[in-house]
Amino acid sequence: MVDAVLERFFSLAKKRAEPLGEHYQHLWGLLERNTQGGKRFRPRMVMAAYSGLGGTDLEAAAYVGASFELLHTALIVHDDVIDRDFVRRGIPNISGTYRDHAVDRGASVEIAEHRGVSAAVIAGDLALFNSYRLMERSGVAAAMRDRLLEVLDEAMFASAAGELIDVDFSIDPHTPVVEDILQMERLKTAVYSFEAPLQAGAILAGASEQIVATLGDFGREIGIAYQIVDDVLGVFGEESFTGKTTIGDLREGKRTVLISFARATPQWEELRHLIGKHDLTEAEAQTARDMLEECGARTFADDLVRGCAQRALDLLAEPHMPEALRAELHPVAATVLERMR
Repeated sequence: MVDAVLERFFSLAKKRAEPLGEHYQHLWGLLERNTQGGKRFRPRMVMAAYSGLGGTDLEAAAYVGASFELLHTALIVHDDVIDRDFVRRGIPNISGTYRDHAVDRGASVEIAEHRGVSAAVIAGDLALFNSYRLMERSGVAAAMRDRLLEVLDEAMFASAAGELIDVDFSIDPHTPVVEDILQMERLKTAVYSFEAPLQAGAILAGASEQIVATLGDFGREIGIAYQIVDDVLGVFGEESFTGKTTIGDLREGKRTVLISFARATPQWEELRHLIGKHDLTEAEAQTARDMLEECGARTFADDLVRGCAQRALDLLAEPHMPEALRAELHPVAATVLERMR
C-alpha cells in the first residue's frame, strides 16, 4: 500500500511537470528511482505500531508511512551531496547521473560535478517538501494531522542537527567520545528512522501518551543499536551480504564507536596512521581490522548493541504495552541482533 501511494504521487508529479519541460520530468523520474528498491524500513515501523495497537485505516497509515519514506529519500539525497558521493548501491545517484551526463556533453569534471550536486539539492528539496504534503493527504482529522506533522517536523529538526554534528566531526582533529558519537547517530538517523515512525503509528492508532512515549524510548534504543551495527558492518561486514564496501569508512576516517574506543587503547599509536588514509590498501585495511579486534573495539561495539537491544526488549515488557504490539516489535530487536552475526 505504501508503494501504491508513492507510485500515485510520482505519477501525478511527473504529469504535472510535463508543461515545464522534459528535463524537469527527468529529474522527477530519477527521484522516483531513488525511492525504489529499499527495505521500506520506516513505513514498516509505522505499520508495526499501528497494527499492533489495533489500527484499521490502512490507507491513512500508508500515507503516513510513505511520508517517512519520502523524508528518508530527501535526507539520503542531501547526505550524498554533503559527502560528495556520486554513487549509491553501486549505481550513479542523482548527483552522479547529472555529472556523467554533463561530462558526456563535454563539460569539465569541475563543472559537471557542480551540475550534479545542484540537481541533487533541487531533488532533495522536492522530496523534503512533499514528505509533509503526503502527511497532509492522509485523510485524518485536523487535530490528528497536526500532531503527526509535529512528529515529522521533530524528526527533520533532529536529523538536521545530527547531520551538522557529523559534518563538524569530519573536520575536528580530535576523535569524539563514544557518548557524543551515539548522540550524533541518534539525532541524524535513529529519530526519523525508528522513534518518529513508531510514535506516528501509535498516534494514528489513538494510543495513550504513555505508549507513545515508551515507543519513542524503544525506537531510540533500537535505532542507536542499528547504527552501531552499521558502523561495525562498515569495517567487518561481508560486502556480498551488505552491498557496502568495508574499506570506505577506514579510508574516510569515519568517526564511529570503534574508532573512539580504539583511540584510548595502547594499539592506537600503531593504528592511527591507517585511519583516514585515503589510499589505504586492502592489506592495510585488514591490519586495521585485526587491531580493532585486538584492542577490544569490536567487542565493545557488540556489547553496546546487545545492551541497547535488551533495554528495548525491557521496554516492550512494560505492563502498559499490549501483547499484540510486543509481537509486532520483538522481530525488530531480533533483526538488529541478527545483523551482528
